[in-house]
Amino acid sequence: MSEYAMPEQVNSALRWRCRRGMLELDILLNEFIDKKYTLLDNSQKEVFDQVLDYPDQLLFDLFLGHMESSDTKVSDLVQTIRQSASV
Repeated sequence: MSEYAMPEQVNSALRWRCRRGMLELDILLNEFIDKKYTLLDNSQKEVFDQVLDYPDQLLFDLFLGHMESSDTKVSDLVQTIRQSASV
């Protein structure tokens, strides 16, 4: 199995939900979907689905480290997404 997940393994509805009003979020979320999403367990995928309901500005602040979620599952996922961007 390759290091990167195959993009076609992610359904189009999820990919559509990753489209955001901020280019930075589009890039970050789509790179994560392409490279790491399929490696998440079901619990982490549920948290990711929840995070996609957040407004863009909140996501931007979380991903840039301007704020931290009080929910440890969200914080862990945000860290995972941030790390995938630096790879």
